[in-house]
Amino acid sequence: MTQQAEGSRPQLTLHDRLCQLLDGPAPLDKKALLATLHAEITRRETHAYTAGWNDAVSELRRA
Repeated sequence: MTQQAEGSRPQLTLHDRLCQLLDGPAPLDKKALLATLHAEITRRETHAYTAGWNDAVSELRRA
């Protein structure tokens, strides 16, 4: 799956996203920051898991 297929927004590294959250215009309280970090990491893990399954399925189709 390519970045174009994911949408028009540019893909940020996790480090860049964390910097955005920590240095953003409105500081988050601890609970909000942890909830946002959890959601971001879960989203990235889900995307990676899905990409892995998509790769595995396409490999099986080639065999």
